[in-house]
Amino acid sequence: MTHDPKTKLAELLQQMGFETTVEEREFEGSPMLNIVTEDSGRLIGRKGQTLAALQFVLNRILYKEDDHAQKVTLDVAGYRAAARDDLVRKAQVAAEKVRRWGDVIELEPMNAFDRRIVHRSLKDDPDIETHSIEIDASDLKVIQLRPKA
Repeated sequence: MTHDPKTKLAELLQQMGFETTVEEREFEGSPMLNIVTEDSGRLIGRKGQTLAALQFVLNRILYKEDDHAQKVTLDVAGYRAAARDDLVRKAQVAAEKVRRWGDVIELEPMNAFDRRIVHRSLKDDPDIETHSIEIDASDLKVIQLRPKA
Protein backbone atom coordinates (compact mmCIF):
# COMPACT_ATOMS: atom_id res chain seq x y z
CA MET A 1 0.00 0.00 0.00
CA THR A 2 1.35 3.37 -0.97
CA HIS A 3 0.74 6.64 0.89
CA ASP A 4 1.45 8.78 -2.19
CA PRO A 5 -1.78 10.69 -3.04
CA LYS A 6 -1.06 10.71 -6.78
CA THR A 7 -0.51 6.95 -6.91
CA LYS A 8 -3.46 6.28 -4.62
CA LEU A 9 -5.77 8.35 -6.85
CA ALA A 10 -4.51 6.64 -10.01
CA GLU A 11 -5.20 3.23 -8.42
CA LEU A 12 -8.68 4.30 -7.30
CA LEU A 13 -9.59 5.65 -10.75
CA GLN A 14 -8.28 2.49 -12.42
CA GLN A 15 -10.42 0.35 -10.11
CA MET A 16 -13.40 2.52 -11.07
CA GLY A 17 -12.73 1.78 -14.75
CA PHE A 18 -11.34 5.16 -15.84
CA GLU A 19 -8.32 5.57 -18.09
CA THR A 20 -6.52 8.61 -16.72
CA THR A 21 -3.25 10.39 -16.17
CA VAL A 22 -2.78 12.25 -12.89
CA GLU A 23 -0.71 15.44 -12.73
CA GLU A 24 0.44 17.14 -9.54
CA ARG A 25 0.06 20.91 -9.11
CA GLU A 26 -0.59 23.43 -6.38
CA PHE A 27 -3.94 25.15 -5.73
CA GLU A 28 -4.29 27.92 -3.15
CA GLY A 29 -1.23 26.71 -1.25
CA SER A 30 -2.12 23.03 -1.05
CA PRO A 31 -1.54 20.03 -3.30
CA MET A 32 -3.87 19.55 -6.24
CA LEU A 33 -4.12 16.48 -8.41
CA ASN A 34 -5.37 17.17 -11.92
CA ILE A 35 -7.02 14.23 -13.64
CA VAL A 36 -6.54 14.07 -17.41
CA THR A 37 -9.11 11.84 -19.10
CA GLU A 38 -11.36 11.56 -22.14
CA ASP A 39 -14.27 11.01 -19.73
CA SER A 40 -14.05 14.28 -17.77
CA GLY A 41 -17.82 14.90 -17.66
CA ARG A 42 -18.49 11.68 -15.74
CA LEU A 43 -15.74 12.46 -13.24
CA ILE A 44 -16.93 16.03 -12.69
CA GLY A 45 -20.63 15.18 -12.41
CA ARG A 46 -23.53 17.57 -12.02
CA LYS A 47 -22.27 20.84 -10.49
CA GLY A 48 -19.03 19.06 -9.57
CA GLN A 49 -20.72 16.63 -7.19
CA THR A 50 -18.90 13.53 -8.43
CA LEU A 51 -15.56 15.33 -8.27
CA ALA A 52 -16.32 16.53 -4.73
CA ALA A 53 -17.31 13.01 -3.65
CA LEU A 54 -14.15 11.51 -5.18
CA GLN A 55 -12.04 14.15 -3.43
CA PHE A 56 -13.76 13.34 -0.12
CA VAL A 57 -13.18 9.60 -0.52
CA LEU A 58 -9.52 10.06 -1.49
CA ASN A 59 -8.86 12.34 1.48
CA ARG A 60 -10.58 9.86 3.85
CA ILE A 61 -8.39 7.04 2.50
CA LEU A 62 -5.23 9.15 2.86
CA TYR A 63 -6.18 10.26 6.39
CA LYS A 64 -6.97 6.67 7.43
CA GLU A 65 -3.47 5.64 6.34
CA ASP A 66 -1.76 8.70 7.85
CA ASP A 67 -3.62 11.03 10.21
CA HIS A 68 -1.13 13.80 9.34
CA ALA A 69 -1.80 13.55 5.60
CA GLN A 70 -2.28 16.90 3.92
CA LYS A 71 -5.68 17.41 2.27
CA VAL A 72 -5.60 17.08 -1.49
CA THR A 73 -7.78 19.00 -3.96
CA LEU A 74 -8.86 17.21 -7.14
CA ASP A 75 -9.50 18.80 -10.51
CA VAL A 76 -10.57 17.52 -13.90
CA ALA A 77 -9.98 19.46 -17.13
CA GLY A 78 -9.53 22.77 -15.27
CA TYR A 79 -13.04 22.55 -13.76
CA ARG A 80 -12.00 23.74 -10.28
CA ALA A 81 -10.08 26.75 -11.58
CA ALA A 82 -12.96 27.82 -13.83
CA ALA A 83 -15.52 27.25 -11.05
CA ARG A 84 -13.33 29.19 -8.60
CA ASP A 85 -13.04 32.14 -11.01
CA ASP A 86 -16.81 32.09 -11.52
CA LEU A 87 -17.45 32.07 -7.74
CA VAL A 88 -15.03 34.94 -7.16
CA ARG A 89 -16.75 36.93 -9.93
CA LYS A 90 -20.19 36.29 -8.41
CA ALA A 91 -18.92 37.31 -4.96
CA GLN A 92 -17.44 40.55 -6.34
CA VAL A 93 -20.64 41.45 -8.20
CA ALA A 94 -22.68 40.79 -5.05
CA ALA A 95 -20.23 42.84 -2.94
CA GLU A 96 -20.56 45.74 -5.38
CA LYS A 97 -24.37 45.61 -5.01
CA VAL A 98 -24.02 45.61 -1.21
CA ARG A 99 -21.69 48.62 -1.46
CA ARG A 100 -24.02 50.47 -3.83
CA TRP A 101 -27.38 49.76 -2.15
CA GLY A 102 -26.45 48.86 1.42
CA ASP A 103 -28.66 45.76 1.26
CA VAL A 104 -27.90 42.28 2.58
CA ILE A 105 -27.40 39.88 -0.32
CA GLU A 106 -27.63 36.11 -0.06
CA LEU A 107 -25.73 33.88 -2.48
CA GLU A 108 -27.02 30.47 -3.57
CA PRO A 109 -26.51 27.43 -1.29
CA MET A 110 -22.92 26.10 -1.45
CA ASN A 111 -20.77 23.35 -0.06
CA ALA A 112 -17.91 24.10 2.34
CA PHE A 113 -15.25 24.14 -0.39
CA ASP A 114 -17.09 26.81 -2.41
CA ARG A 115 -17.97 28.88 0.66
CA ARG A 116 -14.31 28.96 1.65
CA ILE A 117 -13.45 30.39 -1.78
CA VAL A 118 -16.07 33.15 -1.42
CA HIS A 119 -15.07 34.03 2.15
CA ARG A 120 -11.37 34.19 1.17
CA SER A 121 -12.09 36.33 -1.88
CA LEU A 122 -13.82 38.98 0.25
CA LYS A 123 -11.90 38.75 3.53
CA ASP A 124 -9.78 41.85 2.82
CA ASP A 125 -12.70 43.96 1.55
CA PRO A 126 -12.98 46.92 3.96
CA ASP A 127 -16.71 47.45 3.28
CA ILE A 128 -18.12 43.91 3.25
CA GLU A 129 -18.54 41.13 5.80
CA THR A 130 -19.61 37.58 4.98
CA HIS A 131 -21.50 35.04 7.08
CA SER A 132 -22.44 31.42 6.37
CA ILE A 133 -26.04 30.60 7.30
CA GLU A 134 -27.33 27.03 7.68
CA ILE A 135 -30.19 25.76 5.55
CA ASP A 136 -32.62 23.44 7.32
CA ALA A 137 -32.27 19.73 6.42
CA SER A 138 -29.17 20.30 4.28
CA ASP A 139 -25.40 20.21 4.59
CA LEU A 140 -25.27 23.25 2.32
CA LYS A 141 -25.16 26.80 3.61
CA VAL A 142 -25.77 30.19 2.03
CA ILE A 143 -23.42 33.13 2.36
CA GLN A 144 -24.82 36.50 3.32
CA LEU A 145 -22.90 39.60 2.34
CA ARG A 146 -23.51 42.71 4.46
CA PRO A 147 -22.06 46.17 4.76
CA LYS A 148 -19.52 46.35 7.57
CA ALA A 149 -20.87 48.33 10.52
